[in-house]
Amino acid sequence: MFSGWLSDKLGRRKPLMLFGYGISALSRPLLALASVWGVVLGARFVDRFGKGVRTAPRDAIVADSSPRSQLGRSFGYHRAMDQFGAVIGPAIAFLVLALRPGGYRTVFWISMIPAAISVVVIWLFIREKRKARVEAGAAAAAAPTAGSEGAAAPGAHPPGDTRWQRLRRLRGPLLAYLLVTAVFYLGNSSDAFLILRARDLGIATVLIPILYLVFNFVYSALSIPAGLLADRVGRRKVALIGFAVFAVTYAWMAIASSAAAAWGVFILYGVYMGISDGNGLALLGEFSTGARRGTAYGTYHMVVGLAALPASVIAGVLYDHVSAAAPFWVGAGAAVLAGILMLVLVPETKHRGKRARA
Repeated sequence: MFSGWLSDKLGRRKPLMLFGYGISALSRPLLALASVWGVVLGARFVDRFGKGVRTAPRDAIVADSSPRSQLGRSFGYHRAMDQFGAVIGPAIAFLVLALRPGGYRTVFWISMIPAAISVVVIWLFIREKRKARVEAGAAAAAAPTAGSEGAAAPGAHPPGDTRWQRLRRLRGPLLAYLLVTAVFYLGNSSDAFLILRARDLGIATVLIPILYLVFNFVYSALSIPAGLLADRVGRRKVALIGFAVFAVTYAWMAIASSAAAAWGVFILYGVYMGISDGNGLALLGEFSTGARRGTAYGTYHMVVGLAALPASVIAGVLYDHVSAAAPFWVGAGAAVLAGILMLVLVPETKHRGKRARA
């Protein structure tokens, strides 16, 4: 959240994005060289710190660069490319481990190559639309309307504006959407539980990278079509479809009794992610404009992050002390509740399809 707010305050997003990706790239050699678990934990903290710094400014850059009518397409493309890399990554890991069983250090050394390339690409090729964003904020300040963030001008912030003051002004549909997000992610535990359950159902450890590859391939393949669909029929409708698919996915994993069912669950989970991940970010872009967009994305990712820890702790306790199915029933129930709250609290956006104006 702080990184998103800072990108608004500075009027610059690219430097934070570059710093975040650079810090994450530095975690790769730490993993490759680690000889005790504490170094691995430290490397993970470094990686997640980098992700925390880069994510909100990156998402804000995508939203700043896209007409409202094409937010779904833009974020769908972003997620498709992100997950296409996540298809190649597990494939390389599988090949390395097949040729060199136990060669995890080699996998981490190889991962440094795309990490370094990503930093160079950001540095040399990304151009943020700073001027357009400032002009949008000035226009909003000159002609305030009762928009998606309330009656205050969505792009302006007064002198002396603090992070917490700006956070308090994230209200209306945006605040409702953040509430829905919190409810959903309290039931959306770490994907590690899906992998753990798949292993319990008979998926061999060596096949886990392939299982994740299939998931990421489906996710990548559906991201752009889902984004285009959301731009045309409405992003809230697509979000509701996503909640329904997630509920079915987790309920299926709860009752699964074979390795074949685990493969099916991961494929359906890829369908959910393809439908929902980019669309959720596009919907947030619809509810946030101007100079507070970084704060909005930062707050969203903060909510997701804060919900992730209790969600996974609860899932772990349920898995160990109730049943392996219990965490997935909780996740399915949270998705249903989030869908109901979405219907009640979050309005359908007006900018869609060919009728929308950039």
